[in-house]
Amino acid sequence: MRALITGAEGQLGRELVRCAPQSVELLAVDIAELDITDDTAVRATCSAFAPTIVINAAAYTAVDRAESEPERAFAVNEGGARNVARAAAEHDARMVHVSTDYVFDGTACRPYRPSDATRPVGVYGQSKLAGEEAVLSAAGERAVIVRTAWLYSSFGTNFVKTMLRVLAERDVVRVVADQVGTPTWAANLSRVLWTLAARPEVHGVMHWTDAGVASWYDFAVAIREEALAFGLIARAAPVMPIRTEDYPTPVKRPSYSVLDKSASWALLGESAPACHWRSALRMMLREMTTDTSTPVGRVSPSHRVASS
Repeated sequence: MRALITGAEGQLGRELVRCAPQSVELLAVDIAELDITDDTAVRATCSAFAPTIVINAAAYTAVDRAESEPERAFAVNEGGARNVARAAAEHDARMVHVSTDYVFDGTACRPYRPSDATRPVGVYGQSKLAGEEAVLSAAGERAVIVRTAWLYSSFGTNFVKTMLRVLAERDVVRVVADQVGTPTWAANLSRVLWTLAARPEVHGVMHWTDAGVASWYDFAVAIREEALAFGLIARAAPVMPIRTEDYPTPVKRPSYSVLDKSASWALLGESAPACHWRSALRMMLREMTTDTSTPVGRVSPSHRVASS
């Protein structure tokens, strides 16, 4: 398998590099090496490397800023995704594309199925939905789209790392308690994406997060408890629940964004077992206590482009 990974410097991209199977010949690139909005550059990269699988982890993910930068959000999340899908199709490569729970409006009372009607409420979600449609149009049955949610890892900026900082700095931490979803460790998602990369018969839209349900408040309390147990913080402020209306943001967040993974679990079975979000959080924080260096993953030296 020859795998091209875009967005290699992001938290998911880094986990994809770190978790790559030993048999994979890997080219991992980030925006400095390949701007996916540049169609010519994308085609040239695919032509030179000739991948058999492309995993598109590149995305514009600034949810609030997207409201004031819609052109940039759509350029990356729709146009960039289309460029990658077209180039993959030209070389008969499969494509695994990562999407988001934000394609839904968050008003459901049960977990969202892949077949449920989409209704994004902000520019970010709209641009990601447009990207899904562009990928399916360009790559057809050679594409699989994986929607995920509440992603975090030891890399980059995310809710877990923000909580570790503010818990150590503040006297009280206030966290929204009326938005519900599923925290997902990027390492677990990356293993699923590699599993899908090796399953050419799988195509269409899938959902994958870790198992279980939590509010942001629940998540923050768990981070506090686990971080204290591992000695990652010497002291921690109490966590107080607040309502969404007490923490206004430029764009409305889904109040309910739990994804139904039953079809994915049935399809992948023991090759990608479900992991409860609390267990995943514990594993990630344990890693932080035992390895303070940044994992660099394994990249074939002759094809290393991004320092991951």
